[in-house]
Amino acid sequence: MSTVTKPYHIGRKISRIRELKDMKQEALAQALGTNQQAISAIENSETIDEEKLVAVAKALGVSVEAIKNFTEENMVTYFNTFNDSTLNGPVNSNYCTFNPLDKLMESLEENKKLYERLLQAEKDKIEYLEKLLLGKQD
Repeated sequence: MSTVTKPYHIGRKISRIRELKDMKQEALAQALGTNQQAISAIENSETIDEEKLVAVAKALGVSVEAIKNFTEENMVTYFNTFNDSTLNGPVNSNYCTFNPLDKLMESLEENKKLYERLLQAEKDKIEYLEKLLLGKQD
C-alpha cells in the first residue's frame, strides 16, 4: 500500500493557480463561457483535454506549460518566468509620462514661494504688533 500522491493532478494545479490569482470558480467559469459546476469538475479531474487546457490557461493568464509544470515549491518562478505578454498585454508599470526631475524642481519652487509668503506674513504681523505697542506707549 503506497501513501504517495500522484504528482500530476492537473485539476488541483488549475485550482491552486486560480486561488493564487484570487479568482473564484464563478469568474473562471464566466471567462470560459461555462458554469461553476463545470469548473469544479475540471478541478477535480486528474486529466483534461488539451483544447480545454489551452482555454483555461488563457483565462487564468498563464501558459499551458505553467499549469502542467506547476508545483508549490517553484510557483514563484513560474509566475515570474511564464508571464506571456500576449495574454496580459504589455506591462509598463514603471514608465513615467513626465520627467521626475522637472516635478522635483517645480515642487522646490512652490515650496520657496510658500516660504516667502509665510515670511512676509510674519513680517507684517511683527510690524502690526510694533504699531500697537507704540500706540499704547503714547
